[in-house]
Amino acid sequence: MIQSMMLGSVQPVKITEATSIQQATPAQATQSFGEFLQTAIEGVNSQEQNVHKLNDKYLIGEVDVSKVLIASEQSLLSLQLTSQIRNKVVEAYQEIMRMQI
Repeated sequence: MIQSMMLGSVQPVKITEATSIQQATPAQATQSFGEFLQTAIEGVNSQEQNVHKLNDKYLIGEVDVSKVLIASEQSLLSLQLTSQIRNKVVEAYQEIMRMQI
């Protein structure tokens, strides 16, 4: 869903010598990337648990089949995306290991 946003006027930024941009160290970047992946995997796991709950509710007649199918497809797409990301990370690691120093 795309929503339009109204932006106010943009003011120019003055850059002075006193302004310093702090860059993340490699350890901090690795930690934040690891936290991002952990959060994403937890999200996929929670979607799968939600599908199981909806499936149980469907079996006893509390939920419509369309809700179960939608949740199931969302969970499947999330799992496929996670799998593709893993494949790309492994591929990048293998490429780095093939580099000659």
